[in-house]
Amino acid sequence: MAEIELSVLARQCLDRRIPDQETLKQEVAAGEANRNQGNHSVDWRFTSADARIKQSATLSLNSNLVE
Repeated sequence: MAEIELSVLARQCLDRRIPDQETLKQEVAAGEANRNQGNHSVDWRFTSADARIKQSATLSLNSNLVE
């Protein structure tokens, strides 16, 4: 989730130099309010089933490395 928030923040206001911390706080708060008013959702492309398969494969690979 943090990566998503940082990506949004980068697109909103990190494309320019922010002069001070107070301005940064105001920019972030304004962007957050704007996002919260919209009905935005995240397109999760990695399902729980996919995660279980990947985890299983990773655990198998790691156990083979230990032996």
